[in-house]
Amino acid sequence: MMDPAHYSVLLKESLAGLAIKPDGIYVDATFGRGGHSSAILAELGPQGRLFAFDRDPQAIVAAEKFAGDTRFRIFHAAFADMQSCLAEALDIHHVDGVLMDLGVSSPQLDQAERGFSFLRDGPLDMRMDTTKGQSAAQWLTYADEQDIAQVIKEFGEEKFGKRIAHAIANTRKETPLTSTLQLAQIISDAMPVKDKHKHPATRAFQGIRIYINSELDQLRDGLKAATAMLKPAGRLSIISFHSLEDRLVKRFMKDQAKGKSAPRNMPITQAEIDADKVLKIVGKAHKASESELQENIRSRSAVLRVAEKL
Repeated sequence: MMDPAHYSVLLKESLAGLAIKPDGIYVDATFGRGGHSSAILAELGPQGRLFAFDRDPQAIVAAEKFAGDTRFRIFHAAFADMQSCLAEALDIHHVDGVLMDLGVSSPQLDQAERGFSFLRDGPLDMRMDTTKGQSAAQWLTYADEQDIAQVIKEFGEEKFGKRIAHAIANTRKETPLTSTLQLAQIISDAMPVKDKHKHPATRAFQGIRIYINSELDQLRDGLKAATAMLKPAGRLSIISFHSLEDRLVKRFMKDQAKGKSAPRNMPITQAEIDADKVLKIVGKAHKASESELQENIRSRSAVLRVAEKL
C-alpha cells in the first residue's frame, strides 16, 4: 500500500484536465504536501509559472522543497483570495489553469494533534489554519444547541443531528469538550442506529470541520475567483470528496455553461444566450480507477470535474 500521506488523488486525470502548456501560468489552489504541484512543474518549461495556495502552515513549510525553483511561489492564504493575492503581489491577473483538490488532506487526518480524526485522540481543533480563528472545542463550548444541530445536519448530512447536539450540550454542562475521541464517543452514544460501513462520527465531524473552516463559502468564492482569472481556453480541474462539495462544483459549472436565461414568453436569441456563457464542461466526471483504489482507499469518494473558459 502506498503511504496515503504522499498520495495525490486522481493525479493523471486532474493534470490531463488542465491541458498544461509548457509556458503557461497555473495555480495549485490547495498545495497540501505538493504532489500535484510537483507533477505540474514537471510539465512546465523554463518560462512556465506555478502559484500555490494553502491555509495550513505545515503546507507552507512543506513547500520549502521547491525553494530553488524560480517558477514556483506559494502563498499562505485561502484560495478564495487567489485573485487579489496574485494581482497585488505580482500584478498577475490571468492564468491558464487552476487545480483544486478540496477537503482535508491525508497528513492532516493522520496527525492526531490537528483534531480532524475521530480515530486518533488529540485536541479538538479542526482548523486548516492553526494561526487564526476558533477551534472546534471553542465553538462547541458556547454554540447554541440548535446551531450545533443545524451545522451537523446541513454540513454533515447527518440525520441524527438534533440527538448529537443535545448530547453535546448535556455533556459540556459537566465536562469540557477537549479531545477528538471524547467527542467521537459522545456522538456514537447519541446515535440510535449506526451504519456498519461507516464510523458513527464521520458525518458529524465533517459538518463541524466544514463550519469551522467556512469551507463551502471558501469554495463558492474560490470558484468565482478562479473563473474570473482564467484566460480563454483556460481550464478548471476540481477534485471533491463529498456530495456537498461536488454538488456545488457541478452546479457552478452547469450555471456558467448554460448562458443567459429569460422569463417565460420573453424573446431571447441564441446569440444572446451564447454570449452569456462563461464555461464549457469538458467530458464527464471522473472517479478513481480500480488500480488507484488498490493503492489508496481514500480515493473512493473522489470526483474530478473539468471545465474550460470560453
